[in-house]
Amino acid sequence: MKIALPKRIQKLGPGLITAALIFGPGSLTVTTKLGAGFGFQLLWVIPVLVVFMIAYTRMASRIGLKVEGTLMDHIRKQYGGLSAILLGLGMLGITASFQAGNAIGAGLAFSELSGSGTPPWVIFFALLAIVLLFFRSFYQILEKIMIGLVLLMLVSFLLTLLLSQPNLGSLANGFIPRLPKGSELLTIALVASSFSTVAAFYQSYLVQEKGWAEADYPTAIKESRNGIIILGLLSSMILIVAAAILHQADIEVKAASDLGLALEPLFGRFATVAFMVGFFAASFSSLIGNATIGGALLADSLGLGRSLSSWKVRLCIVGVILFGATIALLYGGLPLQLIIFAQALTIIIAPAAAIFILLVANDRKVMGEATNTRTNNIIPFLGLGILLFLAMYNIKSIFF
Repeated sequence: MKIALPKRIQKLGPGLITAALIFGPGSLTVTTKLGAGFGFQLLWVIPVLVVFMIAYTRMASRIGLKVEGTLMDHIRKQYGGLSAILLGLGMLGITASFQAGNAIGAGLAFSELSGSGTPPWVIFFALLAIVLLFFRSFYQILEKIMIGLVLLMLVSFLLTLLLSQPNLGSLANGFIPRLPKGSELLTIALVASSFSTVAAFYQSYLVQEKGWAEADYPTAIKESRNGIIILGLLSSMILIVAAAILHQADIEVKAASDLGLALEPLFGRFATVAFMVGFFAASFSSLIGNATIGGALLADSLGLGRSLSSWKVRLCIVGVILFGATIALLYGGLPLQLIIFAQALTIIIAPAAAIFILLVANDRKVMGEATNTRTNNIIPFLGLGILLFLAMYNIKSIFF
């Protein structure tokens, strides 16, 4: 007997998947370090990034409803096969490079919860992700898993937030824009991890996998907005907890998991368990989501298809999962060379993905009445300007 889900739940999907795959161990670590190092002072950055992400996911959702084929198909036809291949390879490189962090995060969370070693859990969750991939209707499986993991994160981190009892006055002051001395690099890292044009690019695919058509336009736009708002809530909760606990106690952290361990002396084992459950949800959702983005976009850029039910696409996704798990087992995390490589790729690919989204969203021949208006272009072009500025800043930092 098939159980019918409530209509509101049935309408969830692409936006929540995008939020879940963005909010991984990297985002957790950056927001934890910002809260621990600078208290509530940089809380204002998160709503700004939410606005930019909503603008880009809205455009990508509209594109997914309007284009014939896929966004990558359109780029191949309009701008040449080489452009599509280079973009696909770049997106694969970014997602694969950070995949080790997702694998080690999922393993570390269960290692702490169970009191056992990390490597067996890394192997277990990599194999579990691969098994889930080969279910007949992978998108439906992915959607249900992501919704469940996002709800798990919301509950876990809300419990942690309530236990931390932040000072409401200091919290409110965190929404006053400022940039404390020494916070520049971490703020850039927060922008890079939360304002993901690669994830926004894939939103157009998720809308199509969901089976939505032009008649579903209002639902698609609303759902994409709600997913990104949830992303902002998750990031805000972690920064607030880190500010309330770690910053007050002047505790330095190297990873988000340190926040979970710091909770136990103050609030007991329950607080650590609550946090680690959310940490696992963030890691495992990104493990599956990042691999799906990298593998699916690579396959589509090479003309191998884009459907998640295609065995060619699934094999590309498996490759990303195995790559991340192997690096995690060999190095116990992300090696420095891989971080530098991922940063260098992100410098190029993030603005490129934004430019292609904007080009298509402003193409009246493709988009018709859904073409961007001048007003609709204001926030996306501001976001692109920020990405280009950060690209120049990072090029100077990495190569000179």
